[in-house]
Amino acid sequence: MLTDFGYRDHYAGVMRGVISTIAPQTRVIDLTHGIPAGQIAMGAIALAQSWQFFPPRTIFLAVVDPGVGTQRRALAIESRSGARFVGPDNGLLWMAAAAAGIKAIVELDTARYRLPATSATFHGRDIFAPAAAWLSHGVKLGALGPARRQMVELDAVAGVSETSRRLTGAVVYVDGFGNLVTNLTRAAVERFARNQRQDRLWVRIGRYPRLAIYRAYGEVPIGVPLALFGSFGTLEIAVRDGNAAAHFARSTNAPVTVAPGKS
Repeated sequence: MLTDFGYRDHYAGVMRGVISTIAPQTRVIDLTHGIPAGQIAMGAIALAQSWQFFPPRTIFLAVVDPGVGTQRRALAIESRSGARFVGPDNGLLWMAAAAAGIKAIVELDTARYRLPATSATFHGRDIFAPAAAWLSHGVKLGALGPARRQMVELDAVAGVSETSRRLTGAVVYVDGFGNLVTNLTRAAVERFARNQRQDRLWVRIGRYPRLAIYRAYGEVPIGVPLALFGSFGTLEIAVRDGNAAAHFARSTNAPVTVAPGKS
């Protein structure tokens, strides 16, 4: 389960209760309920960074759904890798499902496989959790609703631009440590570096002083900002034993540039 429900309220627990009622043998793992409220892209990135570390045939129930109750569709997806995905059709599932290899998509509209009373504000409880539970219980994907050929796409690494002297991207994810994760992949930065003839590359966020790229957090003194490639496989900006989001007063969509320069 991945949601933006947080840990204060009962919402995630109720979804667990629905799953346990329908499919009591199902093991439920909480990936996170700490996605910032309504932040679809951050949820999509977290899901895309996680699905491949779970066993085959895992069902990923993801709910970051600011459009709940509107005309946005509810989907279940089967992938060629075996993973299944259940959630709103708002881009949340796209990156993970595309990476897993989309085999089939259905819209969740079969009344038998949702709760009898469906609210306009809690589809996680009434539609998505029952669908995931029935899948776990052995119901075939096609029984949940009609097939669909398309879904809303969201590409968090889109929007990168490059000139002869500058590579520009943006912060797309802020983790709990305050690290600013960008959409600049290692491959893009290394390709850009091969085209340059200066000593090294420097990273800049906003108008703050430029940062060197290091291999690990521990290579700089405590409290010093740095850039490095993190576990996402993309460039991130951090502060050794500190919080880069607070230090730079920046969050998602903040522009980040990479440019050559002398040491």
